[in-house]
Amino acid sequence: MRPIRLAFSARPFASRTIAASFGLPTRTRLRAQTLPPPLPISTRRYISSEEAIPRTIAKFLEWKPDVAVEHVAVNGFIRSVRSMKARSFVALGDGSSLASLQAIVPTNLAEGLAIGAAIQLTGTWVPSPGAKQSHELHVNNVEVLGPSDAKTFPIQKKYQTPEYLRTMPHLRPRTPFNSALLRLRSEAIATLTQFFATRDFVQTHPPIITSSDCEGGGQVFTVAPANEQQDEAAESFFRAPKYLTVSTQLHLEALAQAVGNVWTLSPTFRAEESDTSRHLSEFYMLEAEMSFVDELDGIMDLTEDMLRFLSISMYDSRVGRELRSPGTERNSGDSAGDRVPPEEVDSRWQGLMQPAWPRITYDDAVEILSKEEDLFDHPVVWGAGLHSEHEKYIARVVGEGKPVFVTHYPMAIKPFYMRPTGSDGKHSLGAAPTHSATADCFDLLVPDFCEIAGGSMRENRLPQLLCAMERQGMATPFLDDGYPSNIDDPTHAAGSLDWYVDLRRWGCPPHGGFGLGFDRLLGYLSGVQSIRDTVAFPRWAGRCDC
Repeated sequence: MRPIRLAFSARPFASRTIAASFGLPTRTRLRAQTLPPPLPISTRRYISSEEAIPRTIAKFLEWKPDVAVEHVAVNGFIRSVRSMKARSFVALGDGSSLASLQAIVPTNLAEGLAIGAAIQLTGTWVPSPGAKQSHELHVNNVEVLGPSDAKTFPIQKKYQTPEYLRTMPHLRPRTPFNSALLRLRSEAIATLTQFFATRDFVQTHPPIITSSDCEGGGQVFTVAPANEQQDEAAESFFRAPKYLTVSTQLHLEALAQAVGNVWTLSPTFRAEESDTSRHLSEFYMLEAEMSFVDELDGIMDLTEDMLRFLSISMYDSRVGRELRSPGTERNSGDSAGDRVPPEEVDSRWQGLMQPAWPRITYDDAVEILSKEEDLFDHPVVWGAGLHSEHEKYIARVVGEGKPVFVTHYPMAIKPFYMRPTGSDGKHSLGAAPTHSATADCFDLLVPDFCEIAGGSMRENRLPQLLCAMERQGMATPFLDDGYPSNIDDPTHAAGSLDWYVDLRRWGCPPHGGFGLGFDRLLGYLSGVQSIRDTVAFPRWAGRCDC
């Protein structure tokens, strides 16, 4: 193949021709393209992206000139209209701020101004005599960009419950508080991305469709084509049943062996029917894996540093101030009244910002709970998981406002991939737990909420991993001196973890990681009572509306 030749004319011309020859047969060569003449230099206009994007209402509310400014155009949605004899007061929002921009519109221009309408107002930006905002817009031109019928628009200027707003997830984000939750999510993602980038973590995109159930709980969604018989569809496309991922951890372990430290923020899916404020069928998990770490403390240090960095970085951001401000408890058509008081939200942020979060073992937690067993509906039993009421009590009593790490849970209630306590010849916290059959793992509990993160050291030794899989009744590969994982073999076991076992065969270092429920974290930072309100389009058992 001959090299590509690009020919340009250097002299002024009315049209430009770019010819490219790829050494193909004549009939398949690309046609020469005739381009329009360039604009004269004097008529070219260069617009920066900042100039091309309209100014948000949040920016307008921060703009406080000493004198009136004419010819100001504002775009937004009408949150409310209050009509007087000679003028109307219009509250305008665009999702960039909990607060509305007040516009004063003459009566002769107010026709068609209805709640929910998308409009552009042009006028003079002047200091306001009122106390609610420093400036207001005196309108001299109105353009209705998208009309709305005020009588049928479902989001009215009154309090509406979260349950009602969940019935219209396509419109719910237009309420001031729910738009703030979208901005909280966006800014949290940007901040966490910065945190990992400055610590040389590689962001990755693990698969959503997997061949196995990472957690071993069996609560998976099966992936199948929609145009085939249900009993055949699960196997016909991929040759064997495949699932929506419940965790990206196993794939992250493979990637960590390539580049060291990795992280991802990915959707995960659980086919569980738990009808609680803490569970969804589709949610986002932030997961990270580190290679060449040999102690659980290192994983907990990373988790703690990450959440402290997030809370400190966002505390004085616009959305951080809005969520902590007592003046924003309720807004038009909002459900903010169904969250904890802003003062408690501020206390949560303050707790995350504090250094040296307490760390106790599972044994310690059971001992503390046993002394107050009469306070709980569920019995405190060693060898069982902690219930929500137990976790809240530990976080309140031990943490005193700070999050609490509970470590070294019994191996019997943890997944196969966790490393047993003492496998490295030492205990991560300096003293062996009372019971020997525990795992090098942790849960992170936050005050008056729930567990939001969990992590562990991973079992990196091949014989021990195979034994753990056998104890839990999982299929294990036959190992020989060659490569055992022949995925093209039609007898290859469905859902096989041969590939995961392979990672231990060739240079698997000590490693560990954690997973954090991102939607739970947003619920904790915003004070909402249910994570169904931190997700724009929540899915849970019986509900997937749009």
